[in-house]
Amino acid sequence: MPNTSDNTEEQAESHAAAQPAGDPNYLVGLDLNGRRVVVVGGGTVAQRRLGLLIASGADVHVISREVTPAVEGMATSGQLTVTLRAYADGDLDGAWYAIACTDEPETNAAVVEEANRRRIFCVRVDVARLGTAVTPATARYDGLTLGVLASGQHRRSAAVRNALLEALQSGVVTDDSSPVAPGVALVGGGPGDPDLITVRGRRLLARANLVVADRLAPPELLAELGPDVEVVDAAKIPYGRAMAQEAINATLIEGAKAGKFVVRLKGGDPYVFGRGYEELEACVEAGIPVTVVPGVTSPISVPAAAGIPVTHRGVTHEFVVVSGHVAPDHPDSLVDWPALARLRGTLVLMMAVERIEQFATALLDGGRPADTPATVIQEGTLRTQRVLRADLGTVAARVREEGIRPPAIVVIGPTAGFSAELSRQN
Repeated sequence: MPNTSDNTEEQAESHAAAQPAGDPNYLVGLDLNGRRVVVVGGGTVAQRRLGLLIASGADVHVISREVTPAVEGMATSGQLTVTLRAYADGDLDGAWYAIACTDEPETNAAVVEEANRRRIFCVRVDVARLGTAVTPATARYDGLTLGVLASGQHRRSAAVRNALLEALQSGVVTDDSSPVAPGVALVGGGPGDPDLITVRGRRLLARANLVVADRLAPPELLAELGPDVEVVDAAKIPYGRAMAQEAINATLIEGAKAGKFVVRLKGGDPYVFGRGYEELEACVEAGIPVTVVPGVTSPISVPAAAGIPVTHRGVTHEFVVVSGHVAPDHPDSLVDWPALARLRGTLVLMMAVERIEQFATALLDGGRPADTPATVIQEGTLRTQRVLRADLGTVAARVREEGIRPPAIVVIGPTAGFSAELSRQN
């Protein structure tokens, strides 16, 4: 009885394609909050529809002889109720909306017939045109609900829905032409690949009047900005020229006070060695409203791009992210290197290439075995990514031999020796 195949939707598309031109369906938004909805069938086809019904606040009841583990989990958590038996006439009593999605055409037909008698709109998944409602391809975006119908051709409506959603998320299409209120958004741009910025970050970037960008912010994102957007280079090249943090803070504040919506675009996450909180403090002190948009942080994502999980069951239960901005013996260092050396988990070093010899020596002197795997990833997630695999005893020499340069991340620990082949296969 539960429909666990997509074949019904393919059948629906073929039936819909045979219909004359014109779509008889009237697109409408139903308020199902607190109202009874009956879903007959508990397979994967039903499972895909239940999430939105639950999110709408509907009182969802599933009737099926068996259900998928995911549907069972929804029932266990109290999101819906499940009755484990075959459908029977009368099951739609009190319902406002029904969905027939079993793999038994006769059962689906019976559900639609009862729904017609009771004047309840009913979706029939296997043959869309034989129901009295069609489920649109939907998406939610910033307070909007998008719905696309294509005469029951689900794949076509889903493709158009996805294209609209991507256009809204990327800022290619905007739903609001009104100016954004002056203020500052601290946006994490992710580890380098422009596709790894968050949806919210990309949306705010598309509405900026002024962008203050770090060197590690994905440059492709800046190329998408309109010609009227002012871009300030706040690049902090390691051990080279730098724009003073105070000047960056002043640029953010002055831009916002001039009535602009300012995006501070940073690589990775604003709060992971990005001095984002300093910028927040400066703006708040100046009375400037600030929005913080977290980013995909490179200490986790860059190792992942090289096939390295920072944790793995039975191997390591911890990972530590450490700044290599100052040497272990520097008076400004806040890192307890002997304690790090005693850890058995994963150690991720940021900004460490220039002083890799000193960090490796500190860990070796603290007792970390010389054969501990060590991997260095340069320009992670980018087309130019390079991966150097070594161990703690040889990593410094290998870095110099191979000419590894910043930006690069050093991963030390058991998982650093994991093979990247598994990642490529998946």
